[in-house]
Amino acid sequence: MQRHFNIYWLALLILPFLFSNCVKNADSKLADTSYRHWVWINPQDSDTEAELAARYKKYHDAGIVGIFFEADSEKHYRAAKSQGLEAHRWMWIMNRSDALKAHPEWAAVSRSGVSCAEKPPYVDYYRWMCPSRPEVAEFLAKDVENTLSKDYVDGIHMDYVRYSDVILAVNLWSTYGIVQTQELPEYDFCYCDICKAKFKEKYHKDIDSIQYPQENLSWKSFRYDAVTDIVNQIGKVAKAHDKPLTAAVFPTPDVAKRLVRQDWTNWPLDAVYPMIYHGFYKEDVPWIGDAVKQGMRGIDGRFPLYAGLFLPDFKNNEELDAGIKYALENGASGVSIFGDVTDEVLAILSKYNKKSM
Repeated sequence: MQRHFNIYWLALLILPFLFSNCVKNADSKLADTSYRHWVWINPQDSDTEAELAARYKKYHDAGIVGIFFEADSEKHYRAAKSQGLEAHRWMWIMNRSDALKAHPEWAAVSRSGVSCAEKPPYVDYYRWMCPSRPEVAEFLAKDVENTLSKDYVDGIHMDYVRYSDVILAVNLWSTYGIVQTQELPEYDFCYCDICKAKFKEKYHKDIDSIQYPQENLSWKSFRYDAVTDIVNQIGKVAKAHDKPLTAAVFPTPDVAKRLVRQDWTNWPLDAVYPMIYHGFYKEDVPWIGDAVKQGMRGIDGRFPLYAGLFLPDFKNNEELDAGIKYALENGASGVSIFGDVTDEVLAILSKYNKKSM
């Protein structure tokens, strides 16, 4: 009798757990049958609530599940959420002119010894902070904390979470009148005293004594890790709020590490959004599929990948349609769109809501 009694109570304890897992698995399988699309937007104050309601309903109906907003606009966030969309704050991380204005000593320093606070590379808004400084990490963690404390913000989407481009995408060379077939000193960051001291402490090497520091593998790893440490600290804040952390990153793991010291396959993300802007690299539309394939291999199923597409890179709607197909066929969970999201673009996206079973 006692044995039957124990089995009875054991069943009562186990059954809810089994039922819960069955529901979760069913939800997961249901989610796996649908592609999820996103858009990057800079919200405009002039938009009315009626305009936003109509716009975001069309987004939702086309298979878009969330929006990355480049500014904090409660009106836009709540309008999106009222139409069933997720509303995430799209934040600049390491490129922060506001921080350097108050703290120029936080600036990244080039191999030629010039501070980003004094002479930014390429363009005036390139004001990069040094990721090795504890006060920079503290500033960013506090900034993310303040943002995620707002009930209308569903998550943090990181951008510019890297160093300045040591080498620009090849299509931009003519724009700036630069030929970057090698890493030039004025674009190679960060060589501030804090970075040099921390590198020496870890590797027992003086970076100034190395003849070709740009080729030193330990120095490369040190800088990959410095950015990753920033992401790890931001990740702790996001986890404490139980809100997702995502990132816009360079198109493939190799390109990201080579051009901007960004090792995104090793970050604690809930999803990644590589900016597979094929025109920037003078590549054709099929390259989108190649880039997705490389990214999927790098993350090895640890989190989903969404292919970032730059609408001006596509000559026509047929090319955009093909680009989306290449992304999805190679493992992307959906796409993220940057550009003018017209009704024609929405019509194309709406074709790619359900995965073929």
